[in-house]
Amino acid sequence: MSTEEIREKYLNFFKKNDHAEITPSPLVIDSDPTTLFTSSGMQQLVPYLKGEKHPKGKRLADSQPSLRLQDLEEVGDNRHTTFFEMLGNWSLGDYFKEEQLKWIWKFYTEELGISSERLHVSVFEGDGEVPKDTESFEIWKKIGVPENHIHFYDAKKNWWSRAGIPQEMPPGEIGGPDSEIFYEFEDIAHRPEFGSFCHPNCDCGKFLEIGNSVFMQYQKTDDGKLIDLPQKNVDFGGGLERVSAALLNNPDIFAIDIFSGVIGKIEKETGRLYGSDISKDVSYRVIADHLRAAVNLLAEGVIPGNKLHGYVLRRLVRRAMFHFHLLGSGISGSAVSHIAEEYRKYYPNVDKNWQFIDENLTAEATRFEAALKRGLAKLTRAVSEGVEIDGKFAFDLYQTEGFPLELSMEILKQNGMNFTRDEKNSFEEEFEKHKSASRSASAGMFKGGLAEASEITTKLHTATHVLHAALRQVLGEHVGQKGSHITNERLRFDFSNQQKLSDKEIGQIEDLINLKIAEDLPVTFSVMSLPDAIASGAMHFFAEKYGQEVKVYTVGDPKGIWFSKEVCGGPHVTHTGEIGGVKIIKQEKIGSGIIRLYATIK
Repeated sequence: MSTEEIREKYLNFFKKNDHAEITPSPLVIDSDPTTLFTSSGMQQLVPYLKGEKHPKGKRLADSQPSLRLQDLEEVGDNRHTTFFEMLGNWSLGDYFKEEQLKWIWKFYTEELGISSERLHVSVFEGDGEVPKDTESFEIWKKIGVPENHIHFYDAKKNWWSRAGIPQEMPPGEIGGPDSEIFYEFEDIAHRPEFGSFCHPNCDCGKFLEIGNSVFMQYQKTDDGKLIDLPQKNVDFGGGLERVSAALLNNPDIFAIDIFSGVIGKIEKETGRLYGSDISKDVSYRVIADHLRAAVNLLAEGVIPGNKLHGYVLRRLVRRAMFHFHLLGSGISGSAVSHIAEEYRKYYPNVDKNWQFIDENLTAEATRFEAALKRGLAKLTRAVSEGVEIDGKFAFDLYQTEGFPLELSMEILKQNGMNFTRDEKNSFEEEFEKHKSASRSASAGMFKGGLAEASEITTKLHTATHVLHAALRQVLGEHVGQKGSHITNERLRFDFSNQQKLSDKEIGQIEDLINLKIAEDLPVTFSVMSLPDAIASGAMHFFAEKYGQEVKVYTVGDPKGIWFSKEVCGGPHVTHTGEIGGVKIIKQEKIGSGIIRLYATIK
């Protein structure tokens, strides 16, 4: 069964059980400075889990593309990815444990045909503050799960909140006990990754978590106590890729259809078969995962750079390129793009924006190819001149050229030199200082939640719409959005244009923006299908990331004279006068035909 069929079956199953399908969030929420990426399906639903009414009702479902950076270093095993798709369903104060567990069991065993004998479940064993979840235990038994397939675990394994276990939750955070479903792969003797003794939460690979029902019912108070939420909620998440691997009865998720074509192309490029050398399989997996994440970020207008979203994208592309090198392939930027093009089959937004993706992926891969050559020349020269290659030298090479430590160690080994443990520790100390500085610079970026846009970011986000329209009016209709990012201090807007703006053009654009602000135009929205939005004249660059049902925001009279009409997820002010005034403070050319503007509110 293909991943597309699994997704369709899941959504249809819950729609038949009175769930409304909601549009998934984009990976990058331009107006939210509190988080870099969407990392779970529940992220957009926090206010509704806390009690607000959702416009589509109390029963919801979707399939949410997500990106989790904490899994970046774990990619390479048979089950972790950075980019993944999360099947989700929610009850907002409607049904609770009994209906949820019965439904999800029925979906797995009847709709997908997974053998119940291969499934295990876990339940929260309780702690000093929250009681043991005997209710879920009894429901599972009633469903027919044998007791030796029901496992109790503590809060580290069977409690879910964005902050972790109950003791780590900050005031205002919500969470609750959960009940996971695991698929048990056949214990085949020739699989060395399976341990001689394991259990569902063992990391040997014999068991794979394929679903988690969170019973979201608690909130942390200012005095550190857990209290009941106004309503009891269900928040389910099941990794689409993992479910697909379970249906194949293959513990390697990189064997599923989404990855198989890409891995086949890597095999042709390198002349080496995946699975023929376990030590090399890591590289195939890293390349396949990182390129999938990269093309989906590019499809939303992210451009490789040295900060925030762009830095993550750059790291993904360069890490993939490095693993091509480990496979013995001096691959070119255009060849990398050719391999990644396989993902056009699975992601409509990638297919729609392929020209933009191709140009930027090829350019970034080519840049890193050149950096590798420069780094290799520096290292080779240092070795020939007898320079001591210590941890600091390796880190400086990494920082200036992006030259990975693993590659430095490999080249030293080829020259009969060992990189000692002390030298490696020295590199890691320097690297940790670098990461600490980066974390400080991005403090607060990962606090999560999509309902935390401040008044200033709302104003700045609306200002990007007015800026976009002004750019097109002054420069021409060739101007199109290529990306944006907003903090509490400024907006950043990337757009297509062959050259930087003249002082006169900047002045004209500023004057036009501030004129529309002074006119105090209404800012309104309507919900419609994407084809209807396009037919209405709405700008829709990267609109596909919002789904087939979209919000169209209009600056001006939507039925009369309007200045801007654009597909967007929000949030916005109600009148342009609320923005106050806009000042363009900086511009730079960041790529072939792409200009970046920075602006603040006066």
